[in-house]
Amino acid sequence: MPRIARIVLPGHPHHIVQRGHNRQTVFAHEDDFARYLDDLQELKDVFDVKVFAFCLMTNHVHLLLAPSCTEGLGKLMKALAARMTRYRNKLEGRSGTLWESRYKSSVVQSDGYLLACSRYIELNPVRAGMVERVEEYRWSSFGLRFTTNVQHHWLDVHSCYEALGLTQLGRQQAYRAFFEAPAADGELRLIRNALQRGQLTGGRQFADEVEQVLGRRVQYRGRGRPQGVLGT
Repeated sequence: MPRIARIVLPGHPHHIVQRGHNRQTVFAHEDDFARYLDDLQELKDVFDVKVFAFCLMTNHVHLLLAPSCTEGLGKLMKALAARMTRYRNKLEGRSGTLWESRYKSSVVQSDGYLLACSRYIELNPVRAGMVERVEEYRWSSFGLRFTTNVQHHWLDVHSCYEALGLTQLGRQQAYRAFFEAPAADGELRLIRNALQRGQLTGGRQFADEVEQVLGRRVQYRGRGRPQGVLGT
């Protein structure tokens, strides 16, 4: 069965998941997590890709990325995977693949869905039972939004996040309130299914707009729209 062509739209956020081969452990020690984030921070500038959210789990990563050009997304993911593979293989004196051959991706509609995807990504450790509160997990982007260390502010800021408040403190308070509010009915299912099927995370109008840009039909995922802070 042929693979579904990946949709990549420059300037739009893309929800990415890449898993370890056969779900093997990718990040075994703290140095592994730190190494990947250092590479992400460096390579996002090399390939001109914005990073709006991330979460590193033990055997997979979630990323919310916006490439400036069609090729940038694939080049970034390839470079990240290659660096981590060489690093782990050297440590363990082994050879072979570390990651699944193909990462999953879904183009995300900014208006109404970007913050929902950020919350979905950053809450992964809580849903997995690894921590009780999101701020207890070190390897997600949640902490970067609240750090007072200017040197650590490498996370890119989307206009949807900026619209949460007039000041940094106001945006932080609104974002935290959004996290503590229950997700809309069907929100998790919509995000998961869109990612697994390589479909769009957004509404019907967004799908129509993407079809006009691409000049072909695209698969549309689901109904409904996240509620609350997202402006609905």
